[in-house]
Amino acid sequence: MPLFARYVSRIKVEGTYWIPQLAQLQQTQQDGDGHAMLAFAKVLFAILLAGHALAAPAASSSASASVSVLRHSSSSRSSSATSYSAAASSSSTLASGTSSALPASETVPYASDDPNGVLWSEDSTTDPQAIREGLGATVIGPQNVPIALQNPDLLAPPSTDSGSIQNAKWPLALSHNRLQTGGWARQQNTDVMPIAKSMAGVNMRLQAGAIRELHWHKTAEVSGPMFSRSALFHGDSDGNVLDVAEVANCDGGLPLQGSVQVTAINSDGQNYLGTASAGDLWYFPPGIPHSLQATDDDPDGTEFLLVFDDGAFSEDSTFLLTDWLAHVPKDVLAKNFKANMSAFDHIPAEQLYIFPSAPPPPDSQNQVSDPQGQVPSPFIFKLSQVNATQLDGGSVKVVDSTTFPVSTAIAVAEVTVEPGAMRELHWHPTQDEWAYYLGGTARVTLFGSSSNARTFNFQAGDVGFVPASFGHYVENTGNTTLHFLEIFNTDRFQDISLNQWLALTPPDLVKAHLDLDDATIALLSKTKYTVVGGTTSS
Repeated sequence: MPLFARYVSRIKVEGTYWIPQLAQLQQTQQDGDGHAMLAFAKVLFAILLAGHALAAPAASSSASASVSVLRHSSSSRSSSATSYSAAASSSSTLASGTSSALPASETVPYASDDPNGVLWSEDSTTDPQAIREGLGATVIGPQNVPIALQNPDLLAPPSTDSGSIQNAKWPLALSHNRLQTGGWARQQNTDVMPIAKSMAGVNMRLQAGAIRELHWHKTAEVSGPMFSRSALFHGDSDGNVLDVAEVANCDGGLPLQGSVQVTAINSDGQNYLGTASAGDLWYFPPGIPHSLQATDDDPDGTEFLLVFDDGAFSEDSTFLLTDWLAHVPKDVLAKNFKANMSAFDHIPAEQLYIFPSAPPPPDSQNQVSDPQGQVPSPFIFKLSQVNATQLDGGSVKVVDSTTFPVSTAIAVAEVTVEPGAMRELHWHPTQDEWAYYLGGTARVTLFGSSSNARTFNFQAGDVGFVPASFGHYVENTGNTTLHFLEIFNTDRFQDISLNQWLALTPPDLVKAHLDLDDATIALLSKTKYTVVGGTTSS
C-alpha cells in the first residue's frame, strides 16, 4: 500500500474520514502515482486547515448552550483527549450540510481569584518588601523606604501585571527647579518621562504681584487656578495652551485662594484682559502673545501648572519679550518704534522670565482701549462657577470647545473620587491623556494590548500619562477624596466605558467571552458611570 494510503487509513475516526474529500483518495490512488500525490497534498492542506479551526474557540450554535472555560491546566490536558472525537462529530455534521459550527469548548484557564489589592500605603508602618503571594523575596540591600511606601505596586506588583509598559508616572518634586526673583518653575517632558511624547507640563509659582513676562509659544496654552497649591496649564502640539491655576488644600481644609490676571492680543490686534480665580481656566491659541501676573487676592500669590501638547517642550525655549529686544540692534528698535535710541537705554540685557512687581489693579481699572475691539471669544473660562456632575462615588466637570469655544485643541475633565470608589474601566479612542493629581492617592493599571499591563501609584503633585486607546482605571486607594485632572489635545472630550460597551452588546456574545451569569449581566449599565462607588468584594 502506498505511503499516502497508509496515512489516510490512520486518520479515520470511527469509520468516518475527517474531511469528506478523503473518501475519494482510494479512487485517486488508482489513477496513478502523480495524480495521487497531488491529491494527497491537497488533502493534507485541508487537514491542516481543519486542525487550525479546531484549535480556535467556538461558541455554541444553540442560544441555550453553556460556555465553559478550563479552570486548571490539567483540565486543558484532559480536554484534549475528547477533542479528537469532537472533531469527528463536527466534520460529520459539516458533511451532512446541517451545521458548520463547532460545539462550545474549553480553551484557556480561568483567571486567578487573587484580588491583588494594594499591600501597603504611604502612611504604613510596615517594612515594604518585594513579596506578593509567595513570590519574590526580601530586599537585602539598601532601600529608599519612603519611595517604596509610595509605590507598592512597583516593588511588589500584582500578578495581573505582565509584559512591558514604559514608566507612566513622574513626581514634579523630582524635577529640577529654576529659581527666580519672585517665583520659580519646574517641568516634566520626555527627558524625564519618555512615554509622554504628546504633552509636557510646567509647574510655576508667582509671589503676589510677580509677572511671568510677556511671551508666546509655538504651542497652545490652557491654565487657571487649581487645588493643592496654585497652578496653571499649557496646551497642545499644534500650539494651543491650557492653564488651570491651582489652589492649596491643607489636609482637606479650606483651599487657599489665588488668582492670576492675564493679558493677550490676537493677530487682528484685538486685546483681552481678565482674571482667573481658583478653579478657573484660560486658553491661548498657539503664537498668541500673553502675560501672567499674580494678584494680591492671596498674600502668598499663586502657583500654576502649564501643559503643552509637545512632549519635548521646554519652558526654557519660549519666546520672551525682553530676550528678543536684547538681541535687536538699538538703531533697529529706534526705527521700529519711531523713537530715539536713548529711549531704550534701560531695557534688560537679558531675559527677565519671572520678576517681581506691584500687584495689578482690578480688571476694570487696567483695561486698555482698543480701536479693533476685544477678542471675539474670551480666553478665560469660569470653571469654578460650573456645578460638578455628582456621581455615585465622586463627581466630574468637563470643559471642551462645546462650552469654551476658544479652546479648540484642549479638553479637560476635573474628577473627584471618594474613598473606596474608582474612575471606571475605560479608554480614550484617539487622544493621549495627561493627568495631574491634585490630592489623595490613586492606583492606575495601564493595559497596552498583547498581554502588556503595568500598575502605578500616584500621590498629589504627580503627573500621569495614558497613551491613546490604553485601557485603564483610576482607583482611590486612600481615606480622603482623590482629586485629579485629565487633559487631552483635542476639541472634544471622549471616552469609552467598558461597562457601557458590554451592556450594549448582545448578552449571549458577552457570555461567550466572559462566562458571566445572568445576574452579573443584569448589573451592566447602559449609561456611563464615569465614577463607580465603592463595593464590597468577595
